[in-house]
This record gives sequence, structure tokens and C-alpha cells, in this order.
Amino acid sequence: MIDETELTDLTTRAEGPVLVPGGEEYEQELSGFQTAYHHRPAVIVGARTSRDVELAVTFAIKHDLPVAVQATGHGVTVLDEGGVLVTSRRMTGVSVDARNRTARIESGTQWKDVVASTVPHGLAPLSGSAPHTGVVGYTLGGGIGLLGREFGYAADHVRSLDVVGADGVLRHVTPDGDPDLFWALLGGRDNFGIVTALEMELLPVQRLYGGGIYYDAADAEAVFAHFREWTSTAPETITSSVGMIEYPPIPVFPEPLRGRHVVHVRFATTDLESGPDMIRSWRDVATPVFEHLGELGYDEVGSIYREPDFAHSFFGNNVLLGELDPAVLNSVLELAGRTAPVGCIVDLRHLGGAMSRPPRVPNAVPFREAQYILRVLSAVDEDSEETVRAAHQRVYEAVAPWTVGRSLNFVYGRRTEDEFVNEVYDADTLHRLAKLKNRYDPHNVFRRNQNIRPEA
Repeated sequence: MIDETELTDLTTRAEGPVLVPGGEEYEQELSGFQTAYHHRPAVIVGARTSRDVELAVTFAIKHDLPVAVQATGHGVTVLDEGGVLVTSRRMTGVSVDARNRTARIESGTQWKDVVASTVPHGLAPLSGSAPHTGVVGYTLGGGIGLLGREFGYAADHVRSLDVVGADGVLRHVTPDGDPDLFWALLGGRDNFGIVTALEMELLPVQRLYGGGIYYDAADAEAVFAHFREWTSTAPETITSSVGMIEYPPIPVFPEPLRGRHVVHVRFATTDLESGPDMIRSWRDVATPVFEHLGELGYDEVGSIYREPDFAHSFFGNNVLLGELDPAVLNSVLELAGRTAPVGCIVDLRHLGGAMSRPPRVPNAVPFREAQYILRVLSAVDEDSEETVRAAHQRVYEAVAPWTVGRSLNFVYGRRTEDEFVNEVYDADTLHRLAKLKNRYDPHNVFRRNQNIRPEA
């Protein structure tokens, strides 16, 4: 039972709103990019400052409540029922140190806001394909960026983190000051605390060569086969992917794509001179229905994937693949293509390169041997969730012989606490994370994510 006097005290001391079930503000605060699934906490603290986060965690500890955090609401998985939810969307500060090529980024910030702050300095963050994604959750889960093959995971470029731990105290974490906690946070995500800000290295990148080529879905077999062959020799300076999607007939999408099932090949490289030659062979694969390729300022990179930036309901998962066997492509086309039992969005990204190598400063991002990541997503509602789950599972079962694990950042939709923890980490990484959980969060305050439990 929550003490009303203490709740009033929390409300008085916090700069941001403190909300409980039963009001319109409570429901609005829970809203995010994902509309199919919502937390149902006993208390929401809409943090404006790191002090608000400290107050929220301290309150949760006193009442023996679990703590969860939500920024943009993209990656809602294990739902917080009856605990304390910290929403960080108001914490959006970005400060750039151009001389040292770093940025300090608060926990509710989206990549588009970071890019807007770095571009005037001729610098760029190692951001992902969707500008509206939250920086901190993306980075703590690894962060597969537009330039990942050349520069590695976003987590590999973090210099320090400010985190409120399981004792409710804010601390500044560096690889020299606390290498174990630094290692665990970068890959262990919010199992060890709530990161209120991080400092990240920036890239001396102003322009890219990139964009996409769209083909009709009837050409999917030829496009996927060429992707397999082409990526087997592609240099590390180019990062690419191929996707399948049926676009709805609405004006937000380019006219040639509306109402059409297409295959979309995406590219990004810092090699402006060689970029056009790298992708030249793609024009002989099939006749494009739409093309968007050329030099881009870094503030235009959201156009490469053209991912929707409006809230919607979806369910999805992924597998990391050690290789791209032809049987994988056949299974994807058969089970998630135009004739799939449910409408599927497919995204197959080329990994490897710098993402396969150990980072300069060690972190807990696992499965660096993976060469590809396969994602499948579908729109979902209460009536279709089980059907969608089953359809996706058939894809993942078909590609199981080549699967090495899953990426934490691309697990979308309701899961049980134990459903996927053994899939998003290898055994050694999970064992070390559990040992560190025992040191940094022995009472399992932060247990609403992939649920790493303390281990004696």
C-alpha cells in the first residue's frame, strides 16, 4: 500500500508531474510510439531532472516497487504493472563539445535533436535509421547505426554515463572509475539503473552518399539473391539493408509506392567518391519503381529508410544470423513475403565490419560474430496478436540453423519476464551480467526489461 502522505511529498518535491491511475494526464503520460501495449504503473514520475529520477527510485525502494523507464515508447516489452514508471521525455538537453568531438545527451532525447545540434559543427552521431528513436535506450542496447559497418555499435562510442542506481543515488560512471558497471550498462540496458545522460563520441562526418532503390515485390527473389552475393564482398565503408513492405495508399508516401508491395534496398557510405560505383550493379538486378540516391547532408539521413514517425501498433522480433544461406532467403520470401498469412514488414541488415570487432573499451553488447540481422514486424491488435506471433515464429524456426542470438533493441511487443533473456545474450555474457546484478542491484529493483536476476 502506497502511503498517501509520502506520495504527496514526492509530488511536492519533484519538478515533473507525479501521476496515479484514474486521470487523463496519466493516460497521456503513458502514450508513446507503440500504441498496442502500455505500462500500467501505480505511480508515474514525469522526470524533468536527474533529481526527479533519484526521488522516483528512492520512493520505489521504500515501497518495494519495481522501477521501469520509458522515453519514446518504441521498445515496450515487459509491461510494468503496479510499479513506478519514470518517463524521461522532458529530459532533452544536448550539449556539443566540438573541440573534443563529443556530445552530452540527456535520457529523453531523440536522434533528430542530437543531429540538429551536431551538424552545425560538421559532426555526426552514430545514429540509427529512424530519427525519432530515443538515444539512450538505443545506445544501451547496442545501437546498430546507419554507418555501423564502418564505425561499430553506438555503444562502442560512449565515454561516460550518469546513472541513478538501485540505491537511488546518481553517479557518474566511466570505464576508468567503474569498469564493471560501465561494461554492464552498455548492453545490459536498464537492468542496472536509469541512465539520465551519456557522453558520446561524434564522427567527423558532414555528408553521406546513400538512399534507396525500390523494386516491385515480384522481383524479390532476384533482389534478395543479389543482396546475398553483393554483401559477401562489400567493403566496410558501406552499410546496407533490404526490406519488404506493402505501403498503404496514403499521401504521406511517394506516389509510385502507394498501395504497392515493394522491396527496398538501402545504402549509406561516407565514401562520396566511390559510393555510386559501389551500388552500380543494383541497376541491373531489376527495373526500379522508385529511386532516391545521392549525396545527403547528415540532417537528411532519415530519408534513407523513410520509416514512419507516427505512433502505431506493432509486434516484432529479430534474429542475428551468422551467415546468409540461400535457404534463409527462401524461407523469408515464402513465410513473410506477399503470400504470408499476415502482413509482414521484413528488414534484413548487413552487419559485420567494425561491429564484429571488440570495442576499444569493453562492453556487454553480445553476438559480435553475427553478419546479418533479420527483423519481422506486423501491425497488431488484441484479436490478431496470437496469429501474428505464430506467423513470425514460423520464420524464425525456419532460419534457426543459422541463428546465433537476438538483438535486445529489436524485440517489440509484450513478452514475459523470462521469455527472451537467454536469447539476447550468450551464456558467458549473461553469467557476468547476473553476477554484476548481484553487486549493483541485489534486490532486483530494475526488473522490468529482459529481467537479468542477481546471481550469488
